[in-house]
Amino acid sequence: MNYQSIVSAQHNFFNQNHTKSISFRIKQLKLFRKMILENESDLYTAIYKDFGKSELETFSSEIGLVLKDISHALKNIKSWSAKKRVKNNLINFLGKSLIVPEPLGVCLVIGAWNYPYYLTFSPAVAALAAGNTVVIKPSEISANTSALMTNLVANYFDKRVFTSVEGAVTETTKLLNIKFDKIFFTGSTRVGKIVYAAAAKQLTPVTLELGGKSPAIVTKNCNLNKTVKRLVWAKFFNAGQTCIAPDYILVHSAVKDKFVKAVKQEIIRRKYAVKNKNYVQIVNDSNVDRLKKLITKEHLSFGGVVDAESRVISPTILENLPFDHPVMQEEIFGPILPVFQYNELNQAINYIKAQEKPLSAYVFSNSKNDTNRVLKELSFGGGCVNDAVMHISNPNLPFGGIGASGIGSYHGEAGFACFSHQKSILKKSNFLELPFKYAPISDRKLMWIRSLFKLD
Repeated sequence: MNYQSIVSAQHNFFNQNHTKSISFRIKQLKLFRKMILENESDLYTAIYKDFGKSELETFSSEIGLVLKDISHALKNIKSWSAKKRVKNNLINFLGKSLIVPEPLGVCLVIGAWNYPYYLTFSPAVAALAAGNTVVIKPSEISANTSALMTNLVANYFDKRVFTSVEGAVTETTKLLNIKFDKIFFTGSTRVGKIVYAAAAKQLTPVTLELGGKSPAIVTKNCNLNKTVKRLVWAKFFNAGQTCIAPDYILVHSAVKDKFVKAVKQEIIRRKYAVKNKNYVQIVNDSNVDRLKKLITKEHLSFGGVVDAESRVISPTILENLPFDHPVMQEEIFGPILPVFQYNELNQAINYIKAQEKPLSAYVFSNSKNDTNRVLKELSFGGGCVNDAVMHISNPNLPFGGIGASGIGSYHGEAGFACFSHQKSILKKSNFLELPFKYAPISDRKLMWIRSLFKLD
């Protein structure tokens, strides 16, 4: 496939200014919604083949969120796209200062496999709303969803506006060698560095939605029942294959034993089992093998059952392990939950501070002082107090990482801004001209200029 010809065709179409029309963008978003609604059954079937994922989980964590993004954009696209007048300064007397959002051009969206619809389609929605043309590259790891997304986009959209290409490392490398106006990548930090380096050669702006080890702190005065219920759901939803899942737990020693006991009971209560509607598969054999190696018998407190044939690993708890254990050296991305205890809150905070800045962090506490300390002292992309993962569901909250967990953010208006350039415009009147900036230079002109700058 000639990727350059695809991108060139989109560049030509964009340069004809078709996509800058608000009505054109609205038409594309409505077409996007139609594509999803008319093929919802096929979307469920494809993802079930990849993960054994139920319709409920697929709708609540993928299809429903994409549809919500489309509705939110349709509702707000006119206000987001409007010129915004800002206060003028005295130096530009009798002028108007404006900020004009404009689309960047041709955008490449490289999606992730763990939520293949949401993490590929959601940024594409934002890019189209902002007036760009879009090339998506779904993850080849979730092969059935990748093929379906590519076919659907081809059947519904003008490829000069929106198209999808399939492939793995070779094809992605070829795409990254082409000049785009924006690259949006969701995936691992390791691959994110490769994308960032390729973009730098073209001076292409990037948004990187990466990952990392997202911690959860449980204090001694938390609501234990609600804490356990919400953490177990957040951790084992999608079998832990969630970039913002709690990666490990730091729990106060005073409630640690009660906490672990309650977690075990909650796992049993929710009836997670091998390949049933309450639980999904690990995406492929290599990830099953990787996760299996992280489960050490001497630290196994619960679970640890690996069904390699079905690609299912039961919810697993590890305890009494050192911080240099292999499970703490990489993002787990699976249903393994390491639990550590601390005696003083500063111990938990200092440990997290010593690591790379996480994509998310969570604190479960009824103490305002403890909560405020965590929020003030820790740097992370986003998170929750007394909940986990759910911040991603609010389109009014920008979603993104910091440091090694990502660059830039999106969702809602932040997504529109992610794929837009804020063009600054000064409109000057011809009615009056202040002569102080023109030659010949004099001390008197300097005096007037200093007064206009209001340096006092």
